[in-house]
Amino acid sequence: MPEIFKNQIIKLLKHTDYEPLKLSQLAKTLDVSSEDYPEFKKAFDQLQHAGHVVVGARNLVSLPALAGQIVGTFRANPRGFGFIVPLEPNSHGDLFIPPDATASAMTGDIVIAKVKRKGKRGGEMRYSGEIIKVLERAQNRFVGTLVKHPETWLVKPDGKSFFDPISVDDVSAKGAAEKDKVVVEIISYPTEKYLARGVIVEVLGKAGRYDTEIKSIIHQYHLPGQFNADCTEQARRAAAGFNPVKQDTRQDIKDKIIITIDPPDAKDFDDAISIETDSHGNRVLGVHIADVSHFVTQNSPLDEEARTRGNSVYLPGKTIPMLPEILSNGICSLQPDQERFAKSVYITYDRQGNILSRSFADSIICSKQRLTYQQADRLLKGHTKDTNPEVIKLLREMEDLSRAIEQRRRKNGMIHLDLPETELVFDKAGQVVDAHPADDSYPHTIIEMFMVEANDAVASLLDKLNIPFMRRIHPEPDPMSMKNLARLVRAFGFTLPRNPDRKVIQGLLAAVKDADCSFAVNLAVLRSFEKAQYAPLHIGHYALASTHYCHFTSPIRRYADLMVHRNLESYLQNKSAPKEQEQNLEEIGKHITFTEQRAEDAERELTTVLTLQMLSKKIGEQLDCVVTGLTGFGVFVQCRKFGIEGLIRMAALGSDQWKYNEKTQCIVGERSGCSIRLGQAIKVRIVSVNIPARQLDVSPTELLAKEPKQQTKTKTRIKRTKNKRKKRK
Repeated sequence: MPEIFKNQIIKLLKHTDYEPLKLSQLAKTLDVSSEDYPEFKKAFDQLQHAGHVVVGARNLVSLPALAGQIVGTFRANPRGFGFIVPLEPNSHGDLFIPPDATASAMTGDIVIAKVKRKGKRGGEMRYSGEIIKVLERAQNRFVGTLVKHPETWLVKPDGKSFFDPISVDDVSAKGAAEKDKVVVEIISYPTEKYLARGVIVEVLGKAGRYDTEIKSIIHQYHLPGQFNADCTEQARRAAAGFNPVKQDTRQDIKDKIIITIDPPDAKDFDDAISIETDSHGNRVLGVHIADVSHFVTQNSPLDEEARTRGNSVYLPGKTIPMLPEILSNGICSLQPDQERFAKSVYITYDRQGNILSRSFADSIICSKQRLTYQQADRLLKGHTKDTNPEVIKLLREMEDLSRAIEQRRRKNGMIHLDLPETELVFDKAGQVVDAHPADDSYPHTIIEMFMVEANDAVASLLDKLNIPFMRRIHPEPDPMSMKNLARLVRAFGFTLPRNPDRKVIQGLLAAVKDADCSFAVNLAVLRSFEKAQYAPLHIGHYALASTHYCHFTSPIRRYADLMVHRNLESYLQNKSAPKEQEQNLEEIGKHITFTEQRAEDAERELTTVLTLQMLSKKIGEQLDCVVTGLTGFGVFVQCRKFGIEGLIRMAALGSDQWKYNEKTQCIVGERSGCSIRLGQAIKVRIVSVNIPARQLDVSPTELLAKEPKQQTKTKTRIKRTKNKRKKRK
């Protein structure tokens, strides 16, 4: 609990809107209960002792003032300057570094900077910094496109971590050619006068090709490659030794009607569903999850590799699995008409979807049918020709139960964000040629509700056993984030109370459903939330309104689930739980939270690259967008069809002096009075595409403010001339 309070205190004090409070007021703001106050005070005392917080005049709590030197992470800007994010929080926040003071630092480097006072403005002291030493390089290899310069060869790096070209020598050594995508290793870092110098260590292929871009993303994000020989051999032995006939200790449910529902291109089926009615007329949901822990033993080569990978990575058109495919797509996958080992969770419900009981078992199953989400949706809509009547009956029971569960969970405060996803359409060469909204039919919700219920059930059991385990936690949003959210939605005509609860947020999301501002509001709510993460801390899952929660239902693709399976296995076998110390769980939790975010970032960036490649051939074409962000330099818009973000620069809005008003969340033209607001629908044209920089520039199809008519200017000029002549006379 102290760690939770420490994070909450620091996050609150770091907010730009924070005004110093006394400790008691701080506890009240963070909604600390009287029984939790001793733990809160203990956390605060530890922070104060470490110098992370200070108590000043009138006992007001704040972050320490900016010292003469700071250590932090450097973030470069394309315009030459940058910022340092301090490793230890201070009352000033990030430190500005001018273009002539960045030394040889690049984005992600850990640096020491000297702090300089720049005088006061508006009663507040301004600071800048000068980097005096790079302590640790974030990376020394970059991916980019090779281009010929009149004097030398240059590599233009991909992405937003490094902006300046890298000079390279001896291009022929690796057989590289112009417009190849290459991996370059830095041999001398940039200075104020000279570019970085590097050497090409690998040629990935011609820039723009699908295979080349995949390799580029894998290198950029340091994604794993092939499995080593020990892992491959262990997987082969496990597959060869699989004999379901000899298993007499498992619950045999091969004859039950059990089905899987997955995306059309899925190969690793790790969850299957059954529903039966007990003697009292109650429905019993069976969630059957692939028993990966049976094949991947703790601390084996495969286990260590899976822990390092953390999760499978799903890129457009390519999967990098957490486990070898002989397992993930083979004996662990719950394929139809194949006997498979599973861990089964049984949850009994009344007709209103309330939980009556839960039980767990090791089982052996045989899926009767594999359905895609689209097939399941068609069946539920009555297109049932040539389908097993028992499967149709099960599907209808699944839908009915899911709606009851969904209603109960929403009543308890579960928050569902409406952020539509886009699915890319590829041609045979791997190029993106179109996009359409991803399928969001109700079968998706059916499976989501059942998986959430199974995760909740296993977490509740393990919590009762009072053993440390890997939880999936989602902290409550902090008060300052909620205050910022309230300020933002006020621009849309909505008023939130000072401390909005889940019901209030549910009401807000319901109010904007199907409106132009829906995407912007849902995005703002998401950004006001903490990110979910893996940790052994007992703080529940805010968005799901779950007191106990873990990930259990995807052990083929997530290491956290595999760990939880081992905990459940210990319970089922009446054995002591796996000896994972809480500190070890914290370290693993941080690592697999990182690998999860890395996978999401890699998928997002490759999707952006492939979409930009397509849009680069559509310069001048029109896009339907919605305004999702406002800044002092322009307007960010989200394309409804392609799901990509574009930037309208201020000058493209029209002939006027445009000013961003943060309070009203709009940009206003000082002369014309025209405005542009968050959530506003807007049609734009594609102006330019910069694929290496991952940037799409657009402009409104119609200028918000037009140039004054030339005729008016002429008349004014003539009149002034006449007046001058009169004065001369």
